[in-house]
Amino acid sequence: MGLGALLTVSHLAYNILRVAGAFYLIYLGAKIYLRPKSAASDSPAVEPALKPISDETPSRWFGRGFLTNILNPKVGVFYVTFPPQFIPSGAHVTSFSMLLASIHVIEGVLWFALLISATSALSHWLRRSRVAKAIDRTTGVILVAFGAALLLEKSR
Repeated sequence: MGLGALLTVSHLAYNILRVAGAFYLIYLGAKIYLRPKSAASDSPAVEPALKPISDETPSRWFGRGFLTNILNPKVGVFYVTFPPQFIPSGAHVTSFSMLLASIHVIEGVLWFALLISATSALSHWLRRSRVAKAIDRTTGVILVAFGAALLLEKSR
């Protein structure tokens, strides 16, 4: 879409995206840190097919993930710098770029499926109130720290 090219040549556009992403990370971190109790804590282990983990809709989760990725300048930098190295000369750049992005998405889905499978055995322990609260607090602090670091990063 040319976003990568725009971010490469426009310092202002990059800085706007960087600052917006930093504030979003800080917002997410504070929201997680200040959450009184994790939604997953102390609930009985329930088969995911029978009961959703959250009352939020899949489209809302998709929107949250999309916003997180679109406001993360490092995702754009990755797609601008890394995949183009593997486009053979003479290949249709857009089609081959989409192929590489699709492979990356499939690998991501497989990786997360593996993580879900591995952590399902730990779900009873992870649902304990103290464990869930410790994970929320740690995650919140890390996200706020990443957001602050991104805010304090010198502009290019």
